[in-house]
Amino acid sequence: MRLYDKGVYLIDGQKITETPGPGITREEAAKNTIAYGILKAHNTSDHMEDLQIRFDKLTSHDITFVGIIQTARASGLERFPVPYVLTNCHNSLCAVGGTINEDDHMFGLTCAKRYGGVYVPPHQAVIHQYAREMLAGGGKMILGSDSHTRYGALGTMAMGEGGPELVKQLLEQTYDIPMPEVVGVYLKGSPVPGVGPQDVALAIIGEVFENGYVKNKVMEFVGPGVSGLSADFRIGVDVMTTETTCLSSIWRTDEKIREFYEIHGRSGEYRELEPGQVAYYDGMIEIDLSEIRPMIAMPFHPSNTYTIEEVNAHLKDVLADVEERAKVSLDGQVEFSLQDKVVDGRLYVEQGIIAGCAGGGYENICDAADILRGASIGADRFTLSVYPASTPIYMELAKNGVLADLMRTGAVVKTAFCGPCFGAGDTPSNGALSIRHSTRNFPNREGSKIQNGQISSVALMDARSIAATAANKGFLTPATEYEGTYRRPKYFFDKTIYENRVFDSKGVADPEAEIQFGPNIKDWPSMPALPEHLLLRVVSEIHDPVTTTDELIPSGETSSYRSNPLGLAEFTLSRKDPAYVERAKEVKKAEDAILRGESPVSVSAGWEKVLETVKKEYPQVREKDGESLGVGSTIFAEKPGDGSAREQAASCQKVLGGWANIAREYATKRYRSNLINWGMLPLLIGEGELPFKNGDHLFLPDIRRAIAQKADSIQAFCVGDHLTPFTVAVGDLTDDERAIILQGCLINHNRRS
Repeated sequence: MRLYDKGVYLIDGQKITETPGPGITREEAAKNTIAYGILKAHNTSDHMEDLQIRFDKLTSHDITFVGIIQTARASGLERFPVPYVLTNCHNSLCAVGGTINEDDHMFGLTCAKRYGGVYVPPHQAVIHQYAREMLAGGGKMILGSDSHTRYGALGTMAMGEGGPELVKQLLEQTYDIPMPEVVGVYLKGSPVPGVGPQDVALAIIGEVFENGYVKNKVMEFVGPGVSGLSADFRIGVDVMTTETTCLSSIWRTDEKIREFYEIHGRSGEYRELEPGQVAYYDGMIEIDLSEIRPMIAMPFHPSNTYTIEEVNAHLKDVLADVEERAKVSLDGQVEFSLQDKVVDGRLYVEQGIIAGCAGGGYENICDAADILRGASIGADRFTLSVYPASTPIYMELAKNGVLADLMRTGAVVKTAFCGPCFGAGDTPSNGALSIRHSTRNFPNREGSKIQNGQISSVALMDARSIAATAANKGFLTPATEYEGTYRRPKYFFDKTIYENRVFDSKGVADPEAEIQFGPNIKDWPSMPALPEHLLLRVVSEIHDPVTTTDELIPSGETSSYRSNPLGLAEFTLSRKDPAYVERAKEVKKAEDAILRGESPVSVSAGWEKVLETVKKEYPQVREKDGESLGVGSTIFAEKPGDGSAREQAASCQKVLGGWANIAREYATKRYRSNLINWGMLPLLIGEGELPFKNGDHLFLPDIRRAIAQKADSIQAFCVGDHLTPFTVAVGDLTDDERAIILQGCLINHNRRS
């Protein structure tokens, strides 16, 4: 794999060169990428430097759609202006949290009726498989409130963002971004038997995550190697591009993608997409598919990659390296070791899972069944669960006998559900190691509760190598050791179950339809506008190289509270910094006092001396006036926001009184956007020793004016016996983003617009 260190040209989709020939400018050639054409077609601004995008379709699942619709309702929503699909594939286990999850589902169904949407009941399809089967279209753009919203292999540029970005689309506003850079992914050669899409994806992630090569850029898959890949294979690579931190993805399309649309009864949605004769890319990743070997991403990140052969050859060294890396994530809170997984010189795992938007595809499952046919997973600790990504896939596996082949081995085949991916299903035992063809292996996503001394871990692998490992009863085995054939039975899509079970309003709203609320579905609390001055208390300080959204707000059983802003906020940072919530609440008391016209001193200890120091140099600060002074909390993290699009990673901080994050950089655009949409300052601080520590107070004078006047840097002070100055920045903000921050959050912005 080669990463070019500068921009290159692609000639006729085949030849990479740094010199395109006479008369060709970089600016004109950049317009010949597939990405440029799709973005231009959806841009509503009068130029291509700053885009204002309107999407063709929207999609959300049951962890996110309640909050999105509640936010839009608070801003005057009357109907869904574009097709909006509400799937129910995350909170499907309705035994968790009493009636809460099914209450959310009924809220979704009744909102689909009232506002003119589509409702997919639980267990019918995971969000992204339904989108592939029923929503994607060549040259279209889809916005989803899940980070793995990626349909580029089908010619659809899709993006996963936090809920407020979908709210903007529901209110007929736009998705505003600078024109992103486009990085080509040039594929050549063909994968060897046993190498699957997850292997290719993990190889890419391992090369580009840490160096940020594609961060916030569009990955465009081109080259002759694309043609040799099936639609399912391309989809399996494409969905994992999220883990590179890219903005979106798009692929050249051909007859195999035309066939995909024909199989699904939507041949009119196919569009041939190819880069122009001479296309300029801001970077290029060149991959010889024949050189990819079966891969494994060891705990606790998809970029922690090795070949399976390498792990088996240097097992103790690799495990020692993984354990050393884990110390950073686990911060000494729990004893963690993988050495007990070495049995007779081989790595033994307790669990295998093939599931979700990445692993649950038809071809993955059929290939896994071929490897397992005639074998047994054994009667010991090792278990294998398979989750087809949609009921149509499940039905076809039942019709052609693949389902029976799997079940004979001892594997358990379950319904379409995203739970194993984020910690709401198939939780391993304490100390166990699970291998999964799913999307992520962050700490806690498999159900660990470190504060209770419970820890298990996940390694990511392709379905084929998981099956090979299962056939060896849990001993790590690459699928390249399988010498049999792959039958690849033809897929026949039967949409009968969708016709029988999916509610589709056909875009017709019914304003008379009554929305069904459960007792856990709560409105957002009121949030004040940004005051003239801010006084912040640092309530958490995190120095991990990257902080994931799972660490900011845990997944798993906490998902049942996603419709209750204050209820969910109780879990904020609970598995990373359990003391955070009480510290933040203590600060919130001071903010609430000011908003009532009282002094913070009257309700919370420690403010008298801080205010005295501030007012010595800034006597204009009025401590009983919420327009003059805001008091709130902030956290510091080196690089927060890797992972999920979930807006709650920001909104939970906000409802607890958070006014800002301070970071060296933000891991993803979507997390930074979530902060902004919830009225929080995305502050940046330079490298070097921090001028503050956890528990310190920070003063940002004239912060409202600084945001309004687009100041490049912001003066801040650490408050002690005197004010010690330091500088922070907010980075580039659009005019709308500044307005949102000034007004306190997106809800306020839309109410006042």
